[in-house]
This record gives sequence, C-alpha cells and structure tokens, in this order.
Amino acid sequence: MKTPGCTIIGTVVAKPEMRDELMRILAAQVAPTRAEPGCINYDFHCDQSDPNVFIFYENFVNKEALEVHLKKPHLKPLIDRLDELLAKPVDIRYIEMLSLRAE
Repeated sequence: MKTPGCTIIGTVVAKPEMRDELMRILAAQVAPTRAEPGCINYDFHCDQSDPNVFIFYENFVNKEALEVHLKKPHLKPLIDRLDELLAKPVDIRYIEMLSLRAE
C-alpha cells in the first residue's frame, strides 16, 4: 500500500469568461500526471456551488515528486497563461493524511 509523503489540495479559480478553456487545460493534465512515477493519485473536481472553482486532490510519494511534477511540460499550457485564465492566484494547501489510504 502506497502511503503519500506529500498531499495537497490545489484550488484554481477561473475568470468566468475563461472557464471552459481553463477546464480543458486542467482536464488535459490528469492522465499525464497520473502516469508520473511519483504520483499516487491526482483527482480533478469542480465546486458544486461555484462552477468557476476547480479543485485538485493530489497525493505524491514525497515532496520531491511533487516538485518534479510542477516542472513537467504538460503543466506549461496553464503556467504560461495564469494571468489570462485565473481570477486569483492558485491556492495550494499542504495537508497531512492521518489515516491509511483506502485501496
């Protein structure tokens, strides 16, 4: 059983007029991120009360694996357009998993 060494919740808020474009870019990150050797899980969500808010729940084997992930080329379409797409800066919360991961 893989136990994450680094868990984050990332929140991304779209400018309303850029929502569909941002959602397309974010959805395209899921498969390549899940294929990274240090990724345990990478789950993409939308806030039910605000469709412009996207949330990622991410577990990596350690913080180094997350740092490698943040430099991957499949993140470039987002990183290159942050000011254009986002209503506010990306919020990354580091959290600690206290239970064992469900399998």
